[in-house]
Amino acid sequence: MELLPFWRNFSTAQRTPRILILVSLTLIILGLIPLYHPFYRYPANLVVDHSSKITSPLSYGTTTTKYQKIIEQDDEDTCDVFIGEWVRNPDAPYYTNMTCWAIHEHQNCMKYGRPDTDFLKWRWKPKGCDLPIFNPYQFLDMMRNKSMAFIGDSVGRNQMQSLICLLSRVEYPIDISYDTDQNFRRWKYTTYNFTLAAYWSPFLVTVKESDPDGPSHTGLFNLYLDEPDPKWTTQIENEQFNYLIINSAHWYTRCSIYYEKNQIIGCHYCGLPNITDLSINYGYQKALKTTLKAINSLENFKGVTFVRTIAPSHFEGGEWNKGGNCVRQGPFRSNETTLDGISLEFYRTQVEEFKVAAKEGKKKGKRFRLLDMTQAMLLRPDGHPSKYGHWPNANVVLYNDCVHWCLPGPIDTWSDFLLHMLKLEGRRALEESLQLK
Repeated sequence: MELLPFWRNFSTAQRTPRILILVSLTLIILGLIPLYHPFYRYPANLVVDHSSKITSPLSYGTTTTKYQKIIEQDDEDTCDVFIGEWVRNPDAPYYTNMTCWAIHEHQNCMKYGRPDTDFLKWRWKPKGCDLPIFNPYQFLDMMRNKSMAFIGDSVGRNQMQSLICLLSRVEYPIDISYDTDQNFRRWKYTTYNFTLAAYWSPFLVTVKESDPDGPSHTGLFNLYLDEPDPKWTTQIENEQFNYLIINSAHWYTRCSIYYEKNQIIGCHYCGLPNITDLSINYGYQKALKTTLKAINSLENFKGVTFVRTIAPSHFEGGEWNKGGNCVRQGPFRSNETTLDGISLEFYRTQVEEFKVAAKEGKKKGKRFRLLDMTQAMLLRPDGHPSKYGHWPNANVVLYNDCVHWCLPGPIDTWSDFLLHMLKLEGRRALEESLQLK
C-alpha cells in the first residue's frame, strides 16, 4: 500500500510520454495484423455476403476464423444444394475464350461462331438457400499445399479445364507433366503449392481396343470389368492426392466385350456369334464397383473421393449419329423435364455404388462424397457446343456435340458446388479435430 502514493504523485509530464508510446504501438500493431492474416487474400465479406460479385483480394476486411467462414457460408443441415432452379446472373461469365488458354477446341463455342450468349447468364439457385459463386482466391487458399486429381472421361477433362479458366483470374499454372502424353497431365500453382492432375480413363477399368472401327464405327473395346485401370491407380497410390474427382458413364454406350477373370462373359452390341448380349448398365455397374473398391484398398491414399454423377446429354430429333442436335437457347424449369432412359440407369448405379463404397470406406477411414450434378445439368440443354465446336464442314466424328459443355458455360457452376463441398469437408475436419482434443 505504500506504493500507491508514489503513483498518485507521479507527475502528469512523466505519464504522458508513456501513454503516447503505448497508444502508438497499439495502432501500429492493429494496422499490421490484416496484412499478415491468412484470410486477407480474399475478401472478408464472403463470410456473410452471398452475392454473385467477386471483389478484389485486396479489399480490406475484418479478421475472421476459418471455422466461422465455413459455418456461416454453408447451411448444410437445412438445404440440399443439388435441388433447385437456374436463375439469371448478369455478372457471368467470369472469363472468356480470349482470356483462358485451357479451353479445348471442341468446347470453344465462341471461337466457332455461336451467335447467342444468353446461355452464359445463369447461376444455380438451390431450393431454400443460396450457393455462392465460385471464388478463385478462396479456393486456392484452401488448396494451399494440397493436390487434386480428375479421373475419368472427356467430360471430366471439360470440368477441369473450366476450373483452370476460373482460377486464371488469380494465377496460371505451370505444366509439370512427366512426359508428353496428353492423356495424363499435371499442373502446379506455384504461389499456392497446389497440384492439379488429369488422368484420362473413360472406362476407369483396364481396356484394350480390339477394333478401331467396330460395329458402330466408334471402336470395339475389351473391358476387364474386375481390373481397375493401373494407369491411374498406381499414380494415386504413389502421389497421395488430397482429393479425387471420379467420373465415367458415357463411354459405356460404345460396343464392348466384357471380361471377368480374363474370360469373356458377354458383350454390349458386339455382334459376335455365341456371345451373350448384356445391358450397358451391367458393364458399367461392375466397372464402377471395381473402381471404388480399388480406391478403398489403396493403403497410402488418405484423401477425399468425390464421385461426380452423370451430366446427361441432350440430343433431340435423333441419336448422336442420326441427326440428333441440341439447339435450345435457355434452361428448362425443373417441372419441364425428367431424367429417363440410360441416363437414369447410370445415375441410379452411381448413387447405389457410392453408398456401398462410402459405407465400406468409413470402416477404413476413407471418405467418399457425392458430387451430384445430374439434376442441375439435366436442365441445361442450351449449354452444349452443338455444331459450334469446329468449323463448318469439318470432318469430325461428333458433328453436333450435345455431350460436352461450352467454355465458358453452365459447367462453370460445377466449381460452385465443388467449393461448397470442400468447405463442408473443412468444417468436418475441424469438428473432428476439436472432438479429439
